[in-house]
Amino acid sequence: MPDHVDHASRVEEAAGNVDNVVDSDNVVPPSTDDPVGATDEALTPPATGGKRPERLPVIVLWLVAVIVIVMDQVTKQWALSALSDGRHTALFGRALGLVLVRNPGAAFSFATGQTWIFALIAFFVVAVIIRVSRNLASRSWAVALGLVLGGAVGNLIDRLLREPGFLRGHVIDFIDYGGYFVGNVADIAIVAAAVGIIVLSLGGWEIDGTRAGASDASEAEAATSGSTSSAGRGARARRRNRSQAPLESEASAGASTQGSSAELP
Repeated sequence: MPDHVDHASRVEEAAGNVDNVVDSDNVVPPSTDDPVGATDEALTPPATGGKRPERLPVIVLWLVAVIVIVMDQVTKQWALSALSDGRHTALFGRALGLVLVRNPGAAFSFATGQTWIFALIAFFVVAVIIRVSRNLASRSWAVALGLVLGGAVGNLIDRLLREPGFLRGHVIDFIDYGGYFVGNVADIAIVAAAVGIIVLSLGGWEIDGTRAGASDASEAEAATSGSTSSAGRGARARRRNRSQAPLESEASAGASTQGSSAELP
């Protein structure tokens, strides 16, 4: 046993051990059995780069458009070869029939002789749809816009290539709706697209795949997650402080005892 014990050095060593315990406690990660911490990690979304736009909706748009164009042109060619001008063929009584009509205007023979105007409108519609497709992320919107694009191009082909000439060609109509008007497959696609666009707009669905009001809900959820995360951090800090308090008390008591021993003769 040493003859002389430096009690002052023991006091400094004990104080250093207390500091090491406190510092190491500050860097210890939260316990894995902490339910609040686990919830925070589950609610925290992983960091990602920019969102990559989906290509599938664009593919759907062009696929639908191509199908409509092919069906429209094939049925028009069939009508030209199988139907006689002005001769009506009944399908469902007077409600639906077939009759070949060369339309120089729009639906209901509107603006007869102004075919070039509708050709320019069709060009404009195609350009707008191509531009909008850059931000397209909704498959429902892809189908609706594909129907519009296919219908517009189907009738545009007639106005460009059929008689009597370029930009003045007559549109081939052959589906008779009870004598009220005569249309074709392209017209059916355009009407279906109009109905779909109305439904999507009233439902709040956007072209980019989001839905109106969803952003507000996301912000509210983020605020709730933030408050929960703050509460969890506060709870962990309080538990850490409580765990440090007994260590500090024991260290202080040990230092006081050693100090008293050092004063004894």
